[in-house]
Amino acid sequence: MQNQIDTMNDFTRDYTISIYLDKRRAKKNGKYPVKLRVFTSSPRQQKLYPTKYEFTEAEFDSVWIKPTKTFKEERLSLQAIDKKAEEVAKTINPFILSEFENSLFGGNSKSSNVVNNYYQKAIEKYNKNEQISTASNYYLSLKSLLKYHKKSTIEFYDVTSDWLKGYERKMLADEKSSATIGIYLRPLRAIFNKAIKDCVIDIAHYPFVKDKYVIPSPKGVKKALSKEQLKVLYEGKPQNEQQELSKAFWFFSYACNGINFKDMLNLKYKNIDKENLIFVRAKTANTNKAKEPIKVHLNDYLRVVIDKYGNKDKSPRNLIFPMLNNIKDPKEKKRKLQNFTRLVNQHFLKYSKIVGIDEKISSYWARHSFATNAIRNGASMEFVSEALSHSNLNTTKGYFAGFDDEKKKEISNKLMEF
Repeated sequence: MQNQIDTMNDFTRDYTISIYLDKRRAKKNGKYPVKLRVFTSSPRQQKLYPTKYEFTEAEFDSVWIKPTKTFKEERLSLQAIDKKAEEVAKTINPFILSEFENSLFGGNSKSSNVVNNYYQKAIEKYNKNEQISTASNYYLSLKSLLKYHKKSTIEFYDVTSDWLKGYERKMLADEKSSATIGIYLRPLRAIFNKAIKDCVIDIAHYPFVKDKYVIPSPKGVKKALSKEQLKVLYEGKPQNEQQELSKAFWFFSYACNGINFKDMLNLKYKNIDKENLIFVRAKTANTNKAKEPIKVHLNDYLRVVIDKYGNKDKSPRNLIFPMLNNIKDPKEKKRKLQNFTRLVNQHFLKYSKIVGIDEKISSYWARHSFATNAIRNGASMEFVSEALSHSNLNTTKGYFAGFDDEKKKEISNKLMEF
């Protein structure tokens, strides 16, 4: 009797669950992803949920259609996925796809389908790698998203293009800039990419594409000084020791391929190799990006700054500059770095006003000024890209403030010199 009831339920239920080889698009290795397929007849809809498996058609036949011993473990794993889905589906009466998704993937805070958990793992990773600023960016991003979502957790399937557009509208209404929106949404995009790689969500649900949602990317203000402005700053006379120090370290950054202050203060004497200063950017040291070392010619100016402000003990393991001496705690390092950068920015800005430069100059201008003036002096975009350790030329182009009028005039005049 019970068997008859079970059979009747199978005939009357309005959903089917199956293991499915998604042959819409082959991967580079010629295989197709295996997915959990859920189909409902009323309303008529289909959802495909990723698994970690991928097979050729012949392999899938050997796993699922006509099983062989070769793929025994894979078959058992897929059977477990199928069984779990069936068990969850049976608890939902009438069957509602969104409730099924919630129960199977997002039923509790420990679910892998919860965005919060991916954020937490990322924050822990970046803190462990002493990437404190990045960890802080992820924390602030999640905090902002949760405030908009008005729930304690966000699931990946909550984040649609409409959800993102609503978030952007709310941020703009709260007088947040497009730049801030971009800062908060780029971590979320990275989280989505990781979840897709982990087969937690299907790429079809990825909302950060041109026809769905594009993160605002406001055109940045070019922060480069001209050759004439640099000359005035370089030849000017600081009024006190703080201005003298700030001038020395600003121009050290400029002459050292626009090195940022974090990388500068973490330089060690072992980074000096005869005529060169060789280092890897902290920003890329803990990533999968190319870690080609940056090589800077140790010119006379750089040597003078090192001799004047550097640690006197030049043992290879010692830091070149003393600001972070004997500090082990990453958060304390960040605080000291921020304090030093703030000091340089404050006093270099005062100094620049004294010598007649009106721009609101900061340490970041040194990097843009290096890129722009190197190109204006004849360096190729490829050379500058390598010097800045950029992964592509488009990033480098964002640093280039263009050619000044005199250079354009010179180029125009030479066009007729045959």
